[in-house]
Amino acid sequence: MTEPNPQEPKPKKSWGARLRSLAVYVFLALALGWGVDIWRAQSIASGKAPELVATSVQGDKVDLAAMSQDKPVLVYFWATWCSVCSFVSPSVDFVSGQMQVVTVALNSGENKRVQQYLGAKDYDFTVVNDPKGEIGREWGISLTPTILVINKGEVTSVTTGFTSPFGMWVRMLLS
Repeated sequence: MTEPNPQEPKPKKSWGARLRSLAVYVFLALALGWGVDIWRAQSIASGKAPELVATSVQGDKVDLAAMSQDKPVLVYFWATWCSVCSFVSPSVDFVSGQMQVVTVALNSGENKRVQQYLGAKDYDFTVVNDPKGEIGREWGISLTPTILVINKGEVTSVTTGFTSPFGMWVRMLLS
């Protein structure tokens, strides 16, 4: 058996082989992400969404079941202290201009503190404050950020961790 010569260049992969390898890696990454989402979402409410009727920190009445009857609602559980939320919240703010979005600020202080945070970040999304985490517990939320899609009062999608605007849009489209 001959030893490989380290000075000989390795044969280059064809573009087709490179694309197949890339497709396999993308598929594995997506499958892993979906698997992690399914595992992390086990404790989160499924089926009929828990009731959420509240007044937002902006002073607007929020009735999630009524809002979700005509078109889906993206529900975003986040916190001012959540490092991943600092990357996801700008995306949620962006999509809130094109779709119905209700967010719940978990354990982030009183309304005034949440309003100051929103003002400092220039976020316009609707926020229901949950200073003691009661709404989060009722919904089974144990991780931030968590995003759910509610359609006609039913939970149709759950994801945790980083999510892109495209990912949010696809989840809303598929609901």
